[in-house]
Amino acid sequence: MPELPEVETVRRGLSSWVTGRRIATVDVLHPRAVRRHPAGEADFAAVLAGRTVLDVLRRGKYLWLPLDSGDALVGHLGMSGQLLVQPETAADETHLRVRFRFTDEGPQLRFVDQRTFGGLAVSPGGAALPGEISHIALDPLDPSFVDEAFVAALRRRRTGVKRALLDQTLVSGVGNIYADEALWRAGLHGTRPADALTRPAARRLLGHVRQVLVEAIGSGGTSFDALYVNVNGESGYFDRSLNVYGREGEPCPRCGAPIRREPFMNRSSYSCPRCQVRPRATTPG
Repeated sequence: MPELPEVETVRRGLSSWVTGRRIATVDVLHPRAVRRHPAGEADFAAVLAGRTVLDVLRRGKYLWLPLDSGDALVGHLGMSGQLLVQPETAADETHLRVRFRFTDEGPQLRFVDQRTFGGLAVSPGGAALPGEISHIALDPLDPSFVDEAFVAALRRRRTGVKRALLDQTLVSGVGNIYADEALWRAGLHGTRPADALTRPAARRLLGHVRQVLVEAIGSGGTSFDALYVNVNGESGYFDRSLNVYGREGEPCPRCGAPIRREPFMNRSSYSCPRCQVRPRATTPG
């Protein structure tokens, strides 16, 4: 699933291509793509026609496009969603779900989604911040993010530190890939109790999370297959810089020990058995 760097890469591309443009028509080619819009696909298309896109913004893994009506177009890419900017003459993609045409007759915006886990919706009055995503925490790259508030909240969590990093009500945008990478840099195993972290350790971890996200954005995100691409259809290449994620059995770049893979919440965690010692299980007294 696309995480913050991938969604931010898409946001930047969209901002360059659609900001200031007026939507002419919207074609919903698969109703599941707008299932989060309660009024249905016909209403979705009608309320967007004639509206001008003012900006492209992001909260965690969600995108929203403020409109001149005061509403917002909200999008989530899910597992395989793509927002592509394509010339009108380009052939329709196999999994094209929604098409936006603009009054300037320039490039179209297309929502393509093979697995249809992503989706689009219009948030009434949501231009400033859609109510549907207002519960999601700020991410570490947001100018309003308060480091010490995060550190204090993290140290109150009675759960493993990786579970805490994936909690979108604590910090948004961090998924499985970048949590593993940040924990490796911090020398912490993901099951280390968050409430056992010292303040300096929590601050160092936050610094590594932020650094990993910035570096990944600089590489256009991480692409393991063709399901994640930017708005021009190009893959990211941060996978070349991953130290542990997806590298089971390969030598740790820091100490040479074989990277281990462990089950985690129906997914996998990757870590170094030497650099990231698993905490001892406590025995009830």
